[in-house]
Amino acid sequence: MDPKTLSLVAVSAGVSDPSTTRMLAERIGLAARDHIVSRDADARVDFRVIDLRPLAADIAAAAAGGITSQALRDAMDAVRGADGLIAVSPVFKAGMTGLFKSFFDIADDDSLIAMPVLLAATAGTPRHALVIESAMRPLFSYLRAFTVPTGVFAATEDWARPSALTERIKRAAGEFAVLVGAGVRARVLDVNRTAYGRSFESVAAERGEVDAIDFDTDLMRLATGGSAN
Repeated sequence: MDPKTLSLVAVSAGVSDPSTTRMLAERIGLAARDHIVSRDADARVDFRVIDLRPLAADIAAAAAGGITSQALRDAMDAVRGADGLIAVSPVFKAGMTGLFKSFFDIADDDSLIAMPVLLAATAGTPRHALVIESAMRPLFSYLRAFTVPTGVFAATEDWARPSALTERIKRAAGEFAVLVGAGVRARVLDVNRTAYGRSFESVAAERGEVDAIDFDTDLMRLATGGSAN
């Protein structure tokens, strides 16, 4: 039997070009991929980075009116279908950027259940170093993800000391790779298949665990502004 290809997805909310946020996402993802392959020579890993900057208008439209573009839907599907997620945001005013937060605000509540998530952030000053623990980790705890113990924070000065940053990346990527390689998400979902509350267009619907919704009823027509027959 051919080994399953593991999917690693990094979400980068960097807004500059070039972006240190994307650079950090790439370095973490490649380190995690290398760690998985080093432990299992037969392992296959697909790694991709989703940049939120080109999706900014689509994210705003979805947040304001619930209209989801195909490009945004594709990004959401990639995140929901991943075996592990690397979430990276720049920090400007002691918190995640609105772009980063809005992307996960419009995601289904159950899209990250039991998913290994590595949290990382970039900033111009070390004063923002606690953002991962004070803001990002609670968000992903609410989404019921498994956040790895080590987050990676990189201030501007850290890029001038690459050895120290590289060690932090390796440590966090190693923790992340162990969770992903062990298939933690699939195992938890299999054990607790019916134990979680589900939301519309969720993993549950995708796996056929909820009944299809019939939109052609008087109630649904009234709910969407139409009239009953």
